[in-house]
Amino acid sequence: MARRDSNSSARSDQKGTLKGAQRIFKYMAPYKWRYILGLVFLFLTSLVFLSFTQLTRYLVDSTNLLGGTLDYQIPFEMDMTTIGLVLFGVLLLQAFFSFFRVYLFSYVTEHSLADFRTEAYNRLITLPMVFFTQKSVGELSSRMASDISQIQEVLNTTLAELLRQAMLIVGGLFLLFYTSAKLTFMMLGVVPVIALAAVYFGRYIRSLSRGVQDEVARSTHIVEESVSGIVNVKSFTNESFESDRFRKSVTSIRSYAIRTGVWRGLLASFIILCVFGTIVGVLWYAVHLIDTNELTPGSMIQFMLLAMTIGISIGGMAELYGGLQKGFGAVERVLELIDEDPEDGSLGKSTTDIDIHGHIAFDKVSFTYPNRPEVQVLHDVTFEVNPGQQVAIVGPSGAGKSTITALILRFYQPDSGVFNIDGKPASDYDLKALRKHMAIVPQEVMLFGGTIRQNIAYGRLDATEDEIRDAAEKANALEFINKFPDGFETLVGERGVQLSGGQRQRIAIARAILKDPKILLLDEATSSLDTESERLVQGALEYLMKGRTSIVIAHRLSTIRNADKILVLEDGRLREEGTHDELIALENGIYRNLSSLQLS
Repeated sequence: MARRDSNSSARSDQKGTLKGAQRIFKYMAPYKWRYILGLVFLFLTSLVFLSFTQLTRYLVDSTNLLGGTLDYQIPFEMDMTTIGLVLFGVLLLQAFFSFFRVYLFSYVTEHSLADFRTEAYNRLITLPMVFFTQKSVGELSSRMASDISQIQEVLNTTLAELLRQAMLIVGGLFLLFYTSAKLTFMMLGVVPVIALAAVYFGRYIRSLSRGVQDEVARSTHIVEESVSGIVNVKSFTNESFESDRFRKSVTSIRSYAIRTGVWRGLLASFIILCVFGTIVGVLWYAVHLIDTNELTPGSMIQFMLLAMTIGISIGGMAELYGGLQKGFGAVERVLELIDEDPEDGSLGKSTTDIDIHGHIAFDKVSFTYPNRPEVQVLHDVTFEVNPGQQVAIVGPSGAGKSTITALILRFYQPDSGVFNIDGKPASDYDLKALRKHMAIVPQEVMLFGGTIRQNIAYGRLDATEDEIRDAAEKANALEFINKFPDGFETLVGERGVQLSGGQRQRIAIARAILKDPKILLLDEATSSLDTESERLVQGALEYLMKGRTSIVIAHRLSTIRNADKILVLEDGRLREEGTHDELIALENGIYRNLSSLQLS
């Protein structure tokens, strides 16, 4: 039973590999004529090499080393000098054909992979949020970088070389039979053994290679995680811990890679032993045939050149087959990404133009994160926000406040209940068109590693210079921007590390102002700032919230006293609702207790 299951799994993997190979060739279709021309040059290089061995036969036999009569006629009765000149011309042809073969395959490969990379990245950025909660950044980076580089190696070099070696083997065998059928049959006795070994070893090498790729992805994740959190690593003096964690990952990579190397080495050694052992036997028999006048010295040299070429080609086929399997394993990993279901919206600009007023209504909404199905985050939450209202959501950590903003942005869908915008289910709107009318200012602002101008303009990519400057001024950011020598062209560094927390927040607010949303989401936007930065940011937020539906998540209750409505969450349930004065008046109320704790 175990054997049957193993064979079934192997057949399934092989089908998956073939399917992946067929799909990657789809990206080569627009450049098929160049690829076909490359195959023509590949065929010509193989043909020229085979003709080289034939000319070598003529060159040796033209000297008539052993005397006697040749059993064939040298074409055009060429002498040694003429044959030498023809050989030189053949070498020039080989160089010419080889250049165009390499160039055309490189052209097709790079253009095909550019399309492949683009589709993979386009699919990646359109995947739903639940996908990103289940995958690490390192793993995704590995698929987009190392796996695609592996595919590039296969398409650019391995596949072309595999075809070339196959042509040399087929053409060489034809010439071998033409030269001496007896020697050829003797040599071919070892081929089935080599073929069976290549299939068996190649299958196992493929599984080990995929293990290496998975471990490399994990180690990449560790590097990215530790570098992005370097402040925590150093402040908690956990350099040794991170080093040990990375060392264990590298040790695992090493273990897989060494096992792969051992099996590939065993395969190569076995094939070399079989092939070159056969060549020695063939050489002995060839000398015997010369002694009996059944073979000429030139024919023997041609046969040995062809035999060595075929032997090297067969030996290289095992290596190339392993590389091919490794490459198609990488193809499968990237195709898994492409096959993921995207969000409702499609890549690019939305074709739907909607006009919303900003009315939001939750009606008995319940929600559980897909990667944590055992924990229900929201329980039958019901509330309403009128257009232009400022509504604050407060409550203990883990109460579900940020989850509400995620649902409003439609990062996730409710498990039950209805979430309406302007009296219409949010799911009925075009996703991109809806998000065009929303903006969020989070607690931890993520800035891209470009300039201040680029980060503000991210709110609206077609904004003018004056609009960007005006947004910065309204966000209380223009003063500190002008203090930088490069002004708006100042580089913010990766994730905005060159700016302070308050400066990053004001850049994010300027970005939101530039977008001019109907619905504004503020997720604890001032909770981690000092008093002066909070004052500046709060002033910018007050301007930003004017005339917009605003959902404010806050821990500092002092910042939401003037909210039109305050929602109090606890354990995923809406416990209290009202204005600041109404909630403070409730005996033993949750909001009142939170306020008392902060004041004390």
